[in-house]
Amino acid sequence: FEMSMMGEMTIFLGLQVNQSPSGIFINQSNYVQEILKKYGLNTCDIIGTPMDVKDKLDLDQIGTLVDATEYHSMIGGLMYLTSSRPDIVHATCVCARYQAHSIEKHLKEVKRIFRYLWGTINMGLWYTKDSGFELTDFQMLIMRDVKTLSRVLLVEHNFLAKNS
Repeated sequence: FEMSMMGEMTIFLGLQVNQSPSGIFINQSNYVQEILKKYGLNTCDIIGTPMDVKDKLDLDQIGTLVDATEYHSMIGGLMYLTSSRPDIVHATCVCARYQAHSIEKHLKEVKRIFRYLWGTINMGLWYTKDSGFELTDFQMLIMRDVKTLSRVLLVEHNFLAKNS
């Protein structure tokens, strides 16, 4: 396939990229707005943290089951956001543990993350030009013949390393 350069990159794989002489800012505010609207949370109350220390999620499965498809979809949307929002990684992974049997208290915690995102919608990653660090990416994809029904293995590593 052909690719062409049409000027400064502004969006790459759903990541909004803002380049300036002092560095690069990456965020996903458009995607946050989209998923908040999708789940009817675009008018929710704002909260200051993605997870409350007092809220204990455990394996106690007593409670009303929630729609598994919607719960999985919400977790998937949050996982996609973690590429530019490391502040939600822990809370998202904790909630993802309960996808097999999600109940109301689990959904409440997922919605808390969305409420946090609503209040921090413009947050992202800032890579300064003269920081002495270099952002590199390594990806490896191993595929076998489709007829063998072998699994596809994708390994991806992102590094932020000090220049020597």
